[in-house]
Amino acid sequence: MSSADPAPQLSIIIPMLNEAAGIEAALVPLQSLRAQHLSTQFEVIVVDGGSGDDSVRIATPLADRVLSSPPGRALQMNLGAQHASAPMLLFLHADTQLPEGSVEQIPQALIHHAWGRFDIKLSGRSRWLPVVSWMMNQRSRLTGIATGDQGIFVRAASFKAVGGFPEQPLMEDIELSKRLKKRSSPACLRAQVVSSGRRWDEFGAWKTIRLMWRLRYRYWRGVSATQLAKEYRDAR
Repeated sequence: MSSADPAPQLSIIIPMLNEAAGIEAALVPLQSLRAQHLSTQFEVIVVDGGSGDDSVRIATPLADRVLSSPPGRALQMNLGAQHASAPMLLFLHADTQLPEGSVEQIPQALIHHAWGRFDIKLSGRSRWLPVVSWMMNQRSRLTGIATGDQGIFVRAASFKAVGGFPEQPLMEDIELSKRLKKRSSPACLRAQVVSSGRRWDEFGAWKTIRLMWRLRYRYWRGVSATQLAKEYRDAR
């Protein structure tokens, strides 16, 4: 954004690590949104975790800022939030695209809520992905817990007040949700972000479902995120 542009109302923060194959597809639609002269002005902040491919080169002309961070999604998103200038934050994964009208829906949702998330639609080859998407949305609606894949948005003041994402290697989205739930229930928007189902395609839908539920259960039982991250890497 140039110095003559209005101050952004929303900061879109995208953590990135070796996403050269897909980061352009994630950022170009955001540039197209900006060209529509929406009433909600936004900035795009990409936080790279030390990519060894062309991710930074590709992202630089398509973002307002590209920051460098040690690897770790929580670390990267917290750094992006520290450099954000808007009163609202949206954390968007590099393989996730926003639905039409989403930038305008966020300010409305945050009038009555401190935070929220979108429904999700997983894209990929597996015929089970619509079922997985439905399960994720229903679980989130029932529990008030959001996943990072769903595009978590939050008032910047609320994010700061709860200490941001816990700097742990896994389940940082669950922990942030638990902290924010103490301030308000989430706004659960029906509009669907479209996120890559590549992990379900690569490792099998039901195998991935069982793995994620097992990890979540063990986290609920008190197993450390560091141990669970190791189990997640080993399983994959």
